[in-house]
Amino acid sequence: MTDIHIDIKQKTYAGKGSAKAHLAIENFQLSLESNQFVCLVGSSGCGKTTLLNSIAGLDTDFVGEILLGQQQLKPKIGYVFQNPRLLPWRTVRENIELALENIPQATETVDYLLQMMQLDTVQTVYPERLSLGMSRRVAIIRAFAINPDVLLMDEPFVSLDPPTARQVRNLLLQLWQQRPHTVLFVTHDLREAIALADKLVFLSPPPMQILSQIPVPIARDRRDDESVIEAFRQQLITDYPAINGLL
Repeated sequence: MTDIHIDIKQKTYAGKGSAKAHLAIENFQLSLESNQFVCLVGSSGCGKTTLLNSIAGLDTDFVGEILLGQQQLKPKIGYVFQNPRLLPWRTVRENIELALENIPQATETVDYLLQMMQLDTVQTVYPERLSLGMSRRVAIIRAFAINPDVLLMDEPFVSLDPPTARQVRNLLLQLWQQRPHTVLFVTHDLREAIALADKLVFLSPPPMQILSQIPVPIARDRRDDESVIEAFRQQLITDYPAINGLL
């Protein structure tokens, strides 16, 4: 897997009726190293989801380019949306297997991921019987199952209570460390971003641009210590006043 280079010169939504066009993203340039975990932090409505949709190829109506190495971006992409988007008429396992048609060793892959995410005992259950935390874990498994080159995660833990969010976050990290790939993770929670990321990218209100790119120097085996996370958070707030309005 080679590096990814994002260069969106302009992304505009046409106005409806008498409304003016909305310039969502302008002069946005971001490079991601192979297997890097990057967290995007920005205010609500700044354009984070628009960016993920452009990378995923769901929205190609922008001026610019997204490159994989020197080629137009065509990697295998996993996408975890804010809403788990599980099909209610399919079981947990069937929802995951939808992404694995014609993939060799799919059964073994699903078995492994269900066990890693502690969902093997509910694989025959339908989504209506799952807690929100379980549903989000199923969505993560479905994205991981295709063995993506790039994983896009749009606030996947939003609305979870803190203990559940921490549990799912730890499971995600275990899975990612066993099967490394490039991750772009959107969050409003700076503590969560620090706990997860190799690099933090702070984004401006629209038209969205990059305010700061800050590496996280904390060793991963120290990130379970909330006092360490909070100390770095306070340091960021002091050293980078431009990000204060985002937190």
